[in-house]
Amino acid sequence: MLLNGIYLKERWLTVSEERLREAIDTLKDSGVRITPQRHAVLEYLLNAMVHPTADEIYKALEGKFPNMSVATVYNNLRVLKEIGLVRELTYGDSSSRFDCNTSDHYHIICEACGKIVDFHYPSLDEVESLAEQVTGFDVSHHRLEVYGKCDGCQKLPAQKH
Repeated sequence: MLLNGIYLKERWLTVSEERLREAIDTLKDSGVRITPQRHAVLEYLLNAMVHPTADEIYKALEGKFPNMSVATVYNNLRVLKEIGLVRELTYGDSSSRFDCNTSDHYHIICEACGKIVDFHYPSLDEVESLAEQVTGFDVSHHRLEVYGKCDGCQKLPAQKH
């Protein structure tokens, strides 16, 4: 069966399966070997509804790959980042988080639990050009983060100090 130029073998591909197939094609086109661990890290990221740390990815996959180390996860994340399949989100001294959504979007971050959620808003490209004009910088990119308390944390009883 042919649908939107995609051959489907006897069944429909879910969106996440299609994204995984496209990501694997990108890996192949880049000459990157697709090891079982790399495949698992990529699949985990594509299906994650959160922005996990390398340690969280490791803990999620260690049962399936008992011989895999945290270093293997970091190395795979580095490769995925280098070919543009993953974006690394750094927050000062805390662990980096990883985002498989590499399209332009922003984040809202819970100040209580650290949860990060994507939200889409028209790109603020004019801010970059204004910043260049005002400061003389050669602006490479920008990042907008909104902070607050997620729905789950709002429902928790207030902590007494």
